[in-house]
Amino acid sequence: MALETVLLAVGPNDADRIDELADAVLDIASPADATVIVAHVFTDDQYDGVVDRLEFESTGEADPDEVADRHTTVRELVSRFDDAGLSTQVRGAVGNHGEQIVSLAEATTSDLVVVGGRKRSPTGKAVFGSTAQEVMLNAPCPVTFVRGED
Repeated sequence: MALETVLLAVGPNDADRIDELADAVLDIASPADATVIVAHVFTDDQYDGVVDRLEFESTGEADPDEVADRHTTVRELVSRFDDAGLSTQVRGAVGNHGEQIVSLAEATTSDLVVVGGRKRSPTGKAVFGSTAQEVMLNAPCPVTFVRGED
């Protein structure tokens, strides 16, 4: 199976993991010259707040892809992938994080999904976070989990 499309799912807690996420995706996508789709999923409340901060006319006027494209974490990651010569796309979605990541992976026919998470206590190491776990169990392709240093 050729690796053509990597979906990197980021959320509001991934700003502190940019280095780890970018390095992992570059290690995977660069040798294959894969397209990287940077996807940001917002809950309804997060989306409304971001739309207000970005001064869109209304939530109805805002396109989730455009809102995601204006997010600082997404812009930083896209810049790093562009600098490495990789083709990039930005996608946005609103709803349950895990469900929307799986839907985006299906819609983009991704060959791999990359999700981030935090370091957990010894007890918590047995279980991934609920979003990562939902993606791992339901994604239509393999999933790589990148643990941050926090």
